[in-house]
This record gives sequence, C-alpha cells and structure tokens, in this order.
Amino acid sequence: ELQVVTILLVLLICGVGIAGNAMVVLVVLRTKHMVTPTNCYLVSLAVADLIVLLAAGLPHISGGGSFYMPIYFLDFAVFYIIPLGLAIVLYGLIARILFVSPLPATPQRSCLGSTHRGGSLKLSCRGNKGALSSRKQVTKMLAVVVVLFALLWMPYRTLVVVNSFMDPPYLNMWFLLFCRMCIYLNSAINPIIYNLMSQKFRAAFRKLWRCEEKSAENPTPYTAPVYYSVTKDCSHDSSD
Repeated sequence: ELQVVTILLVLLICGVGIAGNAMVVLVVLRTKHMVTPTNCYLVSLAVADLIVLLAAGLPHISGGGSFYMPIYFLDFAVFYIIPLGLAIVLYGLIARILFVSPLPATPQRSCLGSTHRGGSLKLSCRGNKGALSSRKQVTKMLAVVVVLFALLWMPYRTLVVVNSFMDPPYLNMWFLLFCRMCIYLNSAINPIIYNLMSQKFRAAFRKLWRCEEKSAENPTPYTAPVYYSVTKDCSHDSSD
C-alpha cells in the first residue's frame, strides 16, 4: 500500500515539476524580453529543481552509532539554514535593486506637476505604473518562493533534529513519505508560482505551448531557398 501511494505521488509531482521547470528554462532562453538578471536566476533555480526531481531522494534515517548528531546537524546547516539565509539575502538585494533603480522612460518632472503634452505624459505615467506593478509582482513572487522553501523542507528538517535526540528515532513510514513528497513538491511548484503570479511568464508559457502545437500540426516542408534566390536574381537581371 505504501509503495503504491509512493509511486503514484512521485510520478505525479515529479512529472508536473519536470515539465514546468523545463518550460521555465525554454521560455527564458527563447524569449528575448524575458532574458533579465532576475529571470536568469530563476533559470538556475529551475535547473537545480530539475536535478532534485531527477536524482534526489530522502536519505535513510538511522539512529546507530556516535556520529549521527554531528552529521545530521551539519546536514541541517548546509542544506537548509545556509540556503535559506542566502535566498533571503539575495532576494532582498534583488527587491532593493528593483525598487531603487529608476523606472524606464521616467520624465524629469512629476506626472502630476505638468500639463504640457498631456497625452504623451499620460502614456509615460501609465508606463511607469506598469513597470512599478511588474516590480511588485517579481518581489512578491520571490518572497513566496522563499517562504515555500522554508515550509516544505521544514518537516524533514524537523524530523532530523528530533531524531538527533530520540532513541530510538521516529521512523514512521507514512511521515517519511510525507517528508519526501514535500521536498519534491518544493522543486515542482515554482513554475506554477511563476505562472500564477507573473503575467510575462504566463504569456510566454502560452506562446511556447502554441508554438509547440503548431509545429506538431504543421511540420515544415523541405525547401531549397538557395536555388530560389538564384533564380529570382537571374530573372531580375534579365528584366533589367
């Protein structure tokens, strides 16, 4: 029963996560306006999540021998506390840069302090509001990613700490399955967050999906553009 549930959940979560993270990488690499420092960071995060989903598993927790506590406290620090701290610092710096850097195409005067060329000024104000709204979306999205990382890794990390003091350790198979699914879910859920919270990612996902559908329905026929161009040039020269 446990094996059946494990297989079904792993297939579902890892399948969605692998497809979603692969789409994040493709969307950013194939869409010029999506190639930004923040999105490049998200691509590296998606690649890391792909590695987790493809290769990682929950380590076997055992209570024997005298090195258990230092090993697992080192594991707790290296793979949870340090990454979480780095994520908070880096995301904080990204948010600070987003809000401190000037908005694109911002006029020197205030939007409310001038009536000269009212139409173009309104467009500039709308553009500034759109850019500010986009920056707020990115900041919220990064905050959600950090919070989910902290929450979804918490059950396993709590189990590690608790088992460091318990003898015998707590090894309930269903709770271990829950911990494992939370870890996989952390690596699978980020593309869904990008799709829900970012209009640019949502539009780019749709465009990528439509392009894939069109290419599957209408395969590109074999053509010989070199011969066509030569013929065209020759006919053009003869008419001259």
